[in-house]
Amino acid sequence: MASAASRPAQPKGATGVLVLADGSVIWGRGFGASGSAVGEVCFNTAMTGYQEVMTDPSYAAQIVTFTFPHIGNVGANAEDVESAVESAVGCVVREDVTEPSNFRSLERFTEWMERHGKIGLSGVDTRALTRRIRQSGAPNAVIAHDPEGQFDLDALLAQAQQWSGLEGLDLAIKVTRAQREDWAGGYWRLGHGYGRADWSNKPHVVAIDYGAKDNIFRNLVKAGAKVTVVPAKTSFDEIMALEPDGVFLSNGPGDPAATGEYAVPVIKALLDADVPLFGICLGHQMLALAAGAKTTKMHQGHRGANHPVQRVGEGWGETAGLVEITSMNHGFAVDADTLPPEVEQTHVSLFDGSNCGIAVKGKQAFGVQYHPEASPGPQDSFYLFEKFVGGWGEDLRSDS
Repeated sequence: MASAASRPAQPKGATGVLVLADGSVIWGRGFGASGSAVGEVCFNTAMTGYQEVMTDPSYAAQIVTFTFPHIGNVGANAEDVESAVESAVGCVVREDVTEPSNFRSLERFTEWMERHGKIGLSGVDTRALTRRIRQSGAPNAVIAHDPEGQFDLDALLAQAQQWSGLEGLDLAIKVTRAQREDWAGGYWRLGHGYGRADWSNKPHVVAIDYGAKDNIFRNLVKAGAKVTVVPAKTSFDEIMALEPDGVFLSNGPGDPAATGEYAVPVIKALLDADVPLFGICLGHQMLALAAGAKTTKMHQGHRGANHPVQRVGEGWGETAGLVEITSMNHGFAVDADTLPPEVEQTHVSLFDGSNCGIAVKGKQAFGVQYHPEASPGPQDSFYLFEKFVGGWGEDLRSDS
């Protein structure tokens, strides 16, 4: 813990601060909402899509450091929102937010941040902060903004140190929807916005919402499904009463082992009933836990829109070894060394070799750690939605 005497003096004009749990103090210029918020500091390497990142529920209780220096320069709009529930509490950026320069912009990013209660901090050496996270892991911290520049650093430090952190924390229950919803939205087209889902004679996917991004549901619709979204604690019997052709396990925040306390028994029952399953991110981790594997907290996590993932294992045919560029956002991972014999690893990260995909042998059940729906990011992996929706009974690893 840094003493008051050893802390760097507050620079002139500093209206924002990031106080790490180890006592480090990083000054900057605050924007967005005033006040303070506690969370885990992570970094995201995407060059686009900052509004989608800031509204992704998987970032609940996190402070996002953007490595790309120009954040906010294309403004904000109502279409690039991934969810209306709790998500990132704040962000750290290099350059001050400038006037927006994009024909789709409806308001400044600073105004959007303030309206959504999120705290921003600009003027920070984000390269140095990113290196620190890579070397020492993602720290707990408090981000604060006061237009008058008045801060109680001791109180902020105490808040950072008293926070439990993400390990052991079930956040899915905080961001899931409260009731069942028949998903009506279609996919987006420039100049047309979002279309409407067609429910006529479509395979029925029941999606369990652990903190889902809306673009996942849009991609399921685009692949040919009708989608019913249900809360995280929906029971096996309630799911089966909806007569699903398949069940989707969504992304979400927090520790998968904590969420698994209530999610895993339901997923095990679905596996026993031979219901086709597809999991993304937290949903992938839930599927792995249900199949007998374990998860682990990562040193720094994977977050960005440029992560290379390679297809591995048997059954890929001519596409074995193919590399997909993917979007990622996770701080926990499936421990590949704990996968039981009946679970095959299907994808690995080319950054660190961590698990990025599994398939349960003898079942129509698979999951990927990355985000094939992108938003932001590449669309190399859309085939997964097509195989899930249209490939009942087929080898879900094969290409379209």
